[in-house]
Order: sequence, then C-alpha cells, then structure tokens
Amino acid sequence: MADYAIGDLQGCFKEFSRLLKRVDFNPSKDHLYLVGDIVARGPDSLACLDYIYRHQDSMTVTLGNHDLHMVACHYLNKPINPKDKLGAIFDSKKLPHYIAYLQTQPLAIYLAQHRSFISHAGLNPNWSIESALKHAQFAQRCYESANAKHFFEKMYQPHPAIWHDDLNEFDKFRYIVNYFTRMRFLTSNNTLELSAKGAINDNKTLTAWFTHPNIKALENNLIFGHWAALEGITQLNHIHALDTGCVWGGALTMMDLQTKQKIVEKPTLLSK
Repeated sequence: MADYAIGDLQGCFKEFSRLLKRVDFNPSKDHLYLVGDIVARGPDSLACLDYIYRHQDSMTVTLGNHDLHMVACHYLNKPINPKDKLGAIFDSKKLPHYIAYLQTQPLAIYLAQHRSFISHAGLNPNWSIESALKHAQFAQRCYESANAKHFFEKMYQPHPAIWHDDLNEFDKFRYIVNYFTRMRFLTSNNTLELSAKGAINDNKTLTAWFTHPNIKALENNLIFGHWAALEGITQLNHIHALDTGCVWGGALTMMDLQTKQKIVEKPTLLSK
C-alpha cells in the first residue's frame, strides 16, 4: 500500500501511464494525489481524465486553473481555446459525468499521515493550514452547488486585492480560487501578483510565495504544481514543486509521499 503525488499531467497520458507502471501502481490498494491541471495543452486530455474518472476511488485531484476553466466553459457555454486541445472531452458522451466528478474534487487537502498539504498552486502565506482548508471547503461548496454557474461567471473578474470579511461570497470565492490555482509571485505588500509567470529571478521586485517567512517556518510538507519554470527546484526541503513541464518538453514527476523520493519520466515527442 503506497501513496503518491504527481505533477501537472496536462494531457500527457503516455508519460502518465509509464510512471504508473514504473511504481507498479495498484488501484485496489494504492492512492494517487494529482496536484491539478490534469487537462489542457497536451495531446490526450481525454485519456488522462477518463483514466482518473474510472479509478476515482484511488485518485484525488486538487483542482488547478485549467481544470476549473474547463468546468466553467461547460457551465457558461464558453468556446474552448483550440490551444487547450479539449475538443475530444467536450465531444464525449461522458462529459456531464466528467464535469460532475471534477466538482466533487477539492482545492486543497492535508494528509496527516504524511504531514503534507497539497494544492495546485501552493499555500497563501497569510493562511494557516487549518484556515486554508476551511477556505478550500468554502470554495468547493460554491463550485459544486446548484448556484455553480453564477460563481463561474464571477470567477474571471478582477482579483480582490485584500481579503476582508465584508467581501461578498462571489469575491471570496474568486479570491480563494486565485490563491489556490494561480499563485506564483507576491508583491512587497504580500498581495497576489497574477501576471508574472517566469522563473524566480526573472523579476527582482516580486517574491515567490514559498520564500515568505511564514512558509519557510512551517514544519509540514507543502506539495504543489502549476509553476513549470521552477523545474522542480525550490531550495527548501519541505517545499515540493512537482510541475516539471512535461507538456512543454520537460518531464512528468511523481513523488512517493512516504519516502519523498521522486520518479521522473521524460516526455515523448508528441507531448512537446
């Protein structure tokens, strides 16, 4: 019996399959935690999503920005970006089942047995793990509710710069989702900066969220994806970046949650 975490699949099914074989993954006894962005940009998002859906009892997805965007496109009848290569999913008769499944998945989880917090983009330095989980649960109640369409309509509006209790539920939803699925850099005022996407040293006026003193002082492991430009390197032993850019020609990375050993699979030509 083993638990694993894996970085952003983004439709790279061949590499995903090879990694599962390399660890002899057994859905009847093992569990896989996917850090999000299981779809979009890669060659076979449908195969990735369908495999996870068929083995959902042994899989948990902490939703990423691409996953939520796909669900929003379904609810809002938005045209999908051809670059996302999601046509096969939207043409599938199982689309309503895939969407309903994704709506049951969390934004963040904490695994006490591994002392590990998992989310797509990381942990807001102003939140404790306990408060982060409460925020994640609030957002999940929003996107799986009967009112989900209205929350997705508001998801694309400007990010609220500062959290306060008087924010309406739509602004709270958007604030929470942005931190869990889009965060990379913080400003000097510790607010979210959403336009920068490069490496840590590309912008001297911004800081990576995981270099904040509150994060560096944590005794728990933080496991995240979303930031391929890091190439899996954070320089902190308890901060594990698993998005190593398979869809961009990098690699797909899986981690044994017990030993923290990483297993890396290089992409096939079609994944580039």
